[in-house]
Amino acid sequence: MSESLDGHLLTPRGFVRGRLAWAAGRLATVEGDAVDEAAVRGSALPLLLPGFIDTHVHGGGGADTMDAGDAVHTLAATHLRHGTTSLLATTMTAPLDEIRAALQALAPLLHDRPRGHARVLGVHLEGPYISPERLGAQPAFTRPPALDEILALDAIARIRLVTLAPEAEGALALIPALVGAGMRVQLGHSAASYEQALAALEQGAAGFTHLFNAMSALHHRAPGMAGAALAHARHAEVIPDLLHVHPGAIRAALRAIPGLFCVTDATAATGMPDGAYRLGRQTVHKCLGGVRLADGTLAGSTLTLDQALRNLVALGVPLADAAARCSTVTADYLGLADRGRLAPGAWADVVVLDAATLQLQRVVCEGEVVDVAAAKAAEVAA
Repeated sequence: MSESLDGHLLTPRGFVRGRLAWAAGRLATVEGDAVDEAAVRGSALPLLLPGFIDTHVHGGGGADTMDAGDAVHTLAATHLRHGTTSLLATTMTAPLDEIRAALQALAPLLHDRPRGHARVLGVHLEGPYISPERLGAQPAFTRPPALDEILALDAIARIRLVTLAPEAEGALALIPALVGAGMRVQLGHSAASYEQALAALEQGAAGFTHLFNAMSALHHRAPGMAGAALAHARHAEVIPDLLHVHPGAIRAALRAIPGLFCVTDATAATGMPDGAYRLGRQTVHKCLGGVRLADGTLAGSTLTLDQALRNLVALGVPLADAAARCSTVTADYLGLADRGRLAPGAWADVVVLDAATLQLQRVVCEGEVVDVAAAKAAEVAA
């Protein structure tokens, strides 16, 4: 049975006023007449954007990936209600047996998407192959990277992204093998010099993990990893919660890195009241809109991608560009031609927003329609 939505659609050729229809979870028809962004924002018609894609999400709804059990079910359901239709479940630095347990628990979701859940595309392995000098909120269980070890984890649940510190023993030589195994390598949690980061890019590293955060900073005589990213990167994550990165730094990154894309780095505290939560082995505290360790270190976020979109637009980023950096750019980075775009044959992943406020109204995930207001009301009642 075919279903459809009318409104202003963001298509690969820009905004159109028209209709999209889908059947069996895939878009069948995307049609309409071209309109400009001003007309879109001033209209009473709903705004239809590609479903958001989050490559860096640790938790949500009180659950953390490293909790194993049903944790990823909870975070996938939480983030779907904020427009994320597909994601990478992200691990923390921990002993290998804990990482294995987390991957074993989430592996079934790579093959079966329960109703009301975002699609789990795979794993972002953030640690343990990082620098002890740039842990950020990661626990101190770092270790040198080893190909056999990573491939064994990949055999449990598909690893799409690996964060590495390029200065770690053996990291540079390992990058081509990981790329050859179908993984994206991102540089992060690192004290690497500009030269070390550049060498890693030359070996095949594709991006940077939460740009500016937990990495060697830019100085005009020692550009560090941040400088290497601004000078050479085609892709990098950024956390646009306006706490992790100053708006001016976000603007600089937007000018320098064509494939800058948004991630949440969301924790179990996302969608929850202020209080104490788990982030891997760490206890973190949600208060004043942020998440921190006891010493005040930022420890992930409570960001959702619908709020990331609104934040970028508030910074003056054109709506179409902001939306792409929450969806299409990310899909292209992951090599996903059938997600992150409203085009015939793509998955029917759609976010429906009020055009004036950019507040979410409905989400379509692989053809399943979720009434966001009703879902949130049921959540509050529970």
